[in-house]
Amino acid sequence: MAKFMDVHSGFVGVTEEQLREAHERDLAVEASEGVHFERAWLDPESGKVFCLSSGPSKEAVLRVHEKAGHPTTEIYELPIEIE
Repeated sequence: MAKFMDVHSGFVGVTEEQLREAHERDLAVEASEGVHFERAWLDPESGKVFCLSSGPSKEAVLRVHEKAGHPTTEIYELPIEIE
């Protein structure tokens, strides 16, 4: 499965609990698209959220976010990974 990083804007002032709730909405619908959201990061000052996921395609990841109520247009496939 491919890995993806997507970026959301407009989350200024969001709390950890609010981020958790948004992430849980993704988890509730991810199976319908064959996607798994691994984790999310938040910078409440800039309002940016970053989500790491794996799935069959960018479009599948985007559909999960749309269904969960927080769509984005900024997504990147991560074909190279090092540890």
